[in-house]
Parts: sequence; C-alpha cells; structure tokens
Amino acid sequence: MSDPEKAVKITGAGVTLNGDLSLHRDPKGLVIFAHGSGSSRHSVRNKYVASVLRAHGLSTLLLDLLTEDESEWTDKRFDIDLLTQRLTLAENWLKQQDETKRLPIGYFGSSTGAAAALQSAAALGDEIKAIVSRGGRPDLAKAYLAKVTAPTLLLVGGYDDGVIELNEQAYALLNCEKEMTIIPGATHLFEEAGTLEQVAELAAQWFVKQLPGK
Repeated sequence: MSDPEKAVKITGAGVTLNGDLSLHRDPKGLVIFAHGSGSSRHSVRNKYVASVLRAHGLSTLLLDLLTEDESEWTDKRFDIDLLTQRLTLAENWLKQQDETKRLPIGYFGSSTGAAAALQSAAALGDEIKAIVSRGGRPDLAKAYLAKVTAPTLLLVGGYDDGVIELNEQAYALLNCEKEMTIIPGATHLFEEAGTLEQVAELAAQWFVKQLPGK
C-alpha cells in the first residue's frame, strides 16, 4: 500500500522546487520523475505511470525541475545542465530525509528530462540504480552517456520518427546494462490506446528488477 501523496518543497542552489512524494509502506525503492519540456508534475501521463510503479511496490517523486516563471521560457526547458542540477538537488534532498535516505533511487525521464536523468546519473555513479527513458532525448546528454553505470531502458514510440534514430545513436554510446524497446503504434506522447500502459508496465518491471531493495 502507498501512503497518500504529499506536497514537498526542495530548496537549494537559490531555488525552491515543487514535488509530489508518495511513499509505499514497504518500498523496493524510489523513482524520481524528470518531466520533459513544457510538462510538469501534474502530467496525466506521468501520474499514471507513477501509479503503476506504486502498484509494483515503489515510492515515487513527481518533480518540477523548473519554477513556474522559468517554465515560461523555452530556453530553460532545453537547458540540460540546469535540469540536471535540479534533478541532482532532489536526489541529494531525498538522501537527507529520514523516510527516504535508505531507499535505492531510480530515474524516470521523459523528453528532455531523460537527458537530465542520464547526465545526473553519470555524475552520481552508483547512487542511481536504474533509469527509464520514455520518448526521451538521451542524445542531448551525448557527452555523458559513456559514464552512465545505472542499467538503462529506452522506450520509444514506433511512430516517433527521428526520435527513434536519436535513441539508437545514444544506445550505442551507453556502456551500462541497457535495453531499447520500440512500442508499436505509438507516437511521441504515447496517446494511442494501450501504449502508455505498455510503457508503465515495462518501466515497473525494469525498476523492480534493477533496484536492490532497502
């Protein structure tokens, strides 16, 4: 079972980030969601995926990597260094909280959030135990991919032309345990019937497999 979702504020580096933390009663680990450009912790798609992860025994943190003001600026949405800094700030915050500091941590990144997840994981090393990218832009973290040690799953829609090739190029640069799965019939946002359900189930299986438990 999961405890109710609670709002949290993560402060550091001159910024306060908003997040929604849901703690499972007996968690296998905790997954931080890094949203893509133009999205937020209120994303219906990522909230759904988070609910499936919790059903598989995982805690979740849905996080806004940008403030409300910053999210209005397109250049901020694609500032991977900034998004990475914010994601790492959240990971460090979780390691300081009594209720989460012992939990193994994974990243679920969408679009540009996937690049931030990979770049952060490259810096944090063994602190990040698993990564899932949904319709991600891992190519935007190209210089860091060879340093990623966390087992990484790339999920891409079969109709997401262009992004498939970018994921294939990034996949070739990863030296960690890795898989890439193309979801048939899905476009970039996985809005087609049954496609987001496949993403959620594959992500849950990956995290349950890779996260070592408490």
